[in-house]
Amino acid sequence: MANVASTIPTNTKSNDVSVDDLSKQIATLRKDLSNLTSSVAEYGRAKTDDLKTGAMVKGSEAVDEVTARAREAQAQANQFITTQPGLALGLAAGAGFLVGLLTSRR
Repeated sequence: MANVASTIPTNTKSNDVSVDDLSKQIATLRKDLSNLTSSVAEYGRAKTDDLKTGAMVKGSEAVDEVTARAREAQAQANQFITTQPGLALGLAAGAGFLVGLLTSRR
């Protein structure tokens, strides 16, 4: 950002500031403000892209972990059913009976 005092010529003959000097200073301030606004907007877009990428990576990792845990639980359930089919059938019947009681209209 430009230093306003060094880039704008001032009236050195007196302490009075002319309208032209003020107009030039305002124009310089507008230009500096425009550059600053552009820089902040660009920074915001870059930061948004970084955060979006990070969130997508973490989301993908979470999905992978949940999928792995679900497959592990399914494997354990299959193993339980094959090793103790009678108990598995009894548990399934009991769970069905409880669900039926809870959802029946009385």
